[in-house]
Amino acid sequence: MTAASENPCVICVAITGSLPTKANNPAVPITIAEQIDSTQEAFEAGASIAHCHVRDEEGKPTSDPERFARLKEGLEKHCPGLIIQLSTGGRSGAGQARGGMLPLRPEMASLSVGSNNFPTRVYENPPDLVDWLAAEMLKYEVKPEIEAFDLSHVVQATKMQADGRLKGPLYVQFVMGVKNAMPPDEAIFDFYIETLKRLAPDARWCAAGIGPAQLLINEWAIRKGGHTRTGLEDNVRLDRDRLAASNAALVRRATELCERYGRPVASWRQAREILGLRPPEAA
Repeated sequence: MTAASENPCVICVAITGSLPTKANNPAVPITIAEQIDSTQEAFEAGASIAHCHVRDEEGKPTSDPERFARLKEGLEKHCPGLIIQLSTGGRSGAGQARGGMLPLRPEMASLSVGSNNFPTRVYENPPDLVDWLAAEMLKYEVKPEIEAFDLSHVVQATKMQADGRLKGPLYVQFVMGVKNAMPPDEAIFDFYIETLKRLAPDARWCAAGIGPAQLLINEWAIRKGGHTRTGLEDNVRLDRDRLAASNAALVRRATELCERYGRPVASWRQAREILGLRPPEAA
C-alpha cells in the first residue's frame, strides 16, 4: 500500500454558513429541516464532519442555542456517526453569545484565535473572548477546529496548546480565499503546513477555500496529505457557469479528487479515530 492509501481524507461539509441565500443558490439549506436533509445527503456522499450554522425565521444568521439544539438532535437521528461541529463564528452573534451553544456538548466547534480583515469589515476575535470560548470548550469537552485565516493564528493556536488553554492534539484549518485576508497561494500554504508541523508535531490539519478557491484548496489539501472542507457555505458554484446542485454535489467532487490522488475517503469511524473523538455510542 502507498502512503496516500494509508492516509484517509476527512471531508467536512459546511452546509449553510451565515451569508449564502437562496437568491445565491436555491440549494442553500436555511430551515432546520432543509439543513438535516442536505447534511444527510452529503453524509451519504462521503462527508464525515458537518460544520453548522443556524438561521432565524427570516433566514438571518443567529447563535440561538435552541436552534442549534434542534439541528444537532436531527443530525444525530438521521446521520448516525456524523461528527457535528457547531460554529462560534462572529457573523452569527456578538461576545459570549457566540458560544451559547457549547453547553450542548457538540463533539466539535470552530474557534478563531485571532482577528483579520473580511470583505467589508474586521472579523474581531479579541483575546478575552478567544480565551473564554477556549475555556468553555475545555469545560464541555468540545474539540475545537482552529480556523486559521492568517499565519499568526497558526502560531497562536500552538501557544494556547502549550500553555494549556487548548487541549492537544490540535486540529487546524487553513482558510484561504476570503477577500482582504489570505489569498490562495501554494507557497504560503506549504509554509503553513511546515510551521504547524514544527510548532505542534502532533497536530492534524485541514484546509478550506472560499469561492473560486474551493476546488484549488481541496486539491492542495488532498494531494499534500491533509483533510479538507467543502460545501455551500464556502462556494455556491461548481464552476463559473453552474450552480452546485447540493452540498452533496460538492462533497462528491472532493471524493473524486481523493480517488485521483489515491486517498481513501475517511468513514465516520476513521474520522473519529483521526481526530481522537469517541464513537457516538460511548459519548
